[in-house]
Amino acid sequence: MTCDRVREQIPECLAGRLDAAARQRLIDHVEGCAACRSQLAELGVVWRGLESMKEPEPSQAMRARFLETLQAYQEGYQDAQRRAAVAAPQSWWAGLWPARPVWQAAFTAFLLIAGGLAGRYALAPRQQDSSSPEMAQLRGQVENLRQLVTLSLLQEQSASSRLRGVTYSYQVSQPDEQVEQALLRAVNHDSNVNVRLSAVDALAKFTGNPEVRRALLDSIPVQDSPLVQIALIDLMVQLRDKSAVEALGRLAADSAVNEDVRRHAATAAKKLEVSR
Repeated sequence: MTCDRVREQIPECLAGRLDAAARQRLIDHVEGCAACRSQLAELGVVWRGLESMKEPEPSQAMRARFLETLQAYQEGYQDAQRRAAVAAPQSWWAGLWPARPVWQAAFTAFLLIAGGLAGRYALAPRQQDSSSPEMAQLRGQVENLRQLVTLSLLQEQSASSRLRGVTYSYQVSQPDEQVEQALLRAVNHDSNVNVRLSAVDALAKFTGNPEVRRALLDSIPVQDSPLVQIALIDLMVQLRDKSAVEALGRLAADSAVNEDVRRHAATAAKKLEVSR
């Protein structure tokens, strides 16, 4: 046997997957080859070390987050099934259509304006400046309707619709107080944990507003879900918000708070303290 072939078979030998004849050929080679014998010994140490390692167990926070996410998915799926049972077959487009007539009208206007904007851009001569007052007005109307659709979906009874509303808020390019407040209400009061977690992520784009950052920080101790609390703490670290150090310290010292949240808050406070 060649040294290259032996070295390819050493892991299989250590795992016990070689048949008796192949194993004997490998042993015969190793007995007469110092280089292969040394490699076998080194890999043997590593292999035994791996066998002695304990299989890591997921943390309670990870397990809780998985179970809550699974529950949110099941609720959304069951709600969709109930809707499908009482409604005629619908296309994927119907899932995006708001339930309330007033928002249906707004959504229709949004589509008309968006189509008009695209048509004007396609038909207009290329030498025209895209920043003309007319184009700016059309873009402003599209932006306003994006905000309306976001607000509409966030007020729906279905958790899956509210999740779509949170996702739609990413298309709002300019900070808007109504959208900010709707997302903050979702973080603080939505009955679905998955919606709250998504709203935390969506609000990251609005944290240039000090009032939004303060509202998110104030939301941490009043949350009943450790997962949302941890997501908010992570956002404070991501923003490097040093004003959060004191509040996180109080949270870490509160014995009534979930243990995983307390540890997370203590670690976050230290990171922010060091970055001062």
